[in-house]
Amino acid sequence: MTVRITKPIQGGTIRAIASKSEAHRLLICAALAGKASFIACTERSEDIDATVRCLQAMGAELRYENNGFFVTPIPSHCSQPQAPLKLDCGESGATLRFLLPVCSALGLPICFSMNGRLPERPLSSLWDEMQSHGCTLTWSGKSQLNCEGQLKSGNYTMPGNVSSQFVSGLLFSLPLLEGNSIIRVTGKLESRPYVDMTLDALAMFGIKVNEEETNVFHIPGNQSFVSSENIKVNGDWSNAAFWLCAGAIGKAGVSCTGLDLESRQGDRAIVDLLERFGAIVVRSKDIVTVSPGALRGIEIDAGDTPDLVPILAAVACAAEGQTVIRNAGRLRIKESDRLRTIAESLSSLGADIKETEDGLIINGKKTLSGGETQSYGDHRIAMTAAILSIICSGSVLINDADAVKKSYPDFFNDFSTLGGQYEYIR
Repeated sequence: MTVRITKPIQGGTIRAIASKSEAHRLLICAALAGKASFIACTERSEDIDATVRCLQAMGAELRYENNGFFVTPIPSHCSQPQAPLKLDCGESGATLRFLLPVCSALGLPICFSMNGRLPERPLSSLWDEMQSHGCTLTWSGKSQLNCEGQLKSGNYTMPGNVSSQFVSGLLFSLPLLEGNSIIRVTGKLESRPYVDMTLDALAMFGIKVNEEETNVFHIPGNQSFVSSENIKVNGDWSNAAFWLCAGAIGKAGVSCTGLDLESRQGDRAIVDLLERFGAIVVRSKDIVTVSPGALRGIEIDAGDTPDLVPILAAVACAAEGQTVIRNAGRLRIKESDRLRTIAESLSSLGADIKETEDGLIINGKKTLSGGETQSYGDHRIAMTAAILSIICSGSVLINDADAVKKSYPDFFNDFSTLGGQYEYIR
């Protein structure tokens, strides 16, 4: 699907959609609990549906109505399947990395199937630790992963610079096992806020994890997930960032409602980053309003907020001077090689942007030419191009714009709510 942006965002008010990251975590906890729960979640996406689909294949019952999921847990006592259960992860890295150790903790033989670049994304650290703790993992072709055996408690070591999702997957699974376990993270734990989100979700369901030393997690065994019955998924800072950045580079402000200003979501940092750029930011209860200011280039360490890099690059295009984004090397293993695709996509719209080994250098131009660009099948690249149309003198065409369905299926409808206009041309 190719979309032509015929009129950029004009400003206004929009409600933040439900956090995909929180939804994954809460749905998994609910599926492991002792009784049914209701998870209020106003939106769905391809990634959330992947987790739902896999939990259903594992024996949980999930029904979506009244803007939320009714979750009946996986039965605690059931016969082992004679053949491996088939779990379709789609392109969702969180679904695979969270549920791989969970299934092993439950002793379920599983065949995971996956699409897109997901089979290419790293698993080696988690793979090695699971194999040394009772599991057997094998590939069937290029896109199917088989897992058999019973995960065992014990000492686990995870590098902090590959994926925080490995740590989260183990945090979900190790409390279910007999015996105590320890997860030691070596080096700096990148994206630490996402691990904090996992710890919060576990605490909601009665699971205890002790962190007496930074990034060393002690997990008592033989724990039970206890349903909190009614839980709400908070607004998504990652996707709200696109609208807030539109307020920073446009001619009128944008207000985003439904945001928790105390959220553990790492991408809440967008507010402080936009202030550093020079945008005018007003916080009020669950509303953030961003208005244009005199934007100037800044230096950004993206270690804890890699998902913000595409839209931050767009803001940098509108800022005077140079912006340098560092510590973003893990973006090369996302839905695309995101450092390369950001540079190529924005360059095709007239940006002065250079890719480095672990980041980007952007020289602001305030006005870009516009033109035709690619999403590279990456939802965040497609959304960034649409927002960047604000400072383009010509129209913007986005190929494979339907990539937004991965995290934000109604993105272009909400784009229209804020005064933007678009058309499908092929």
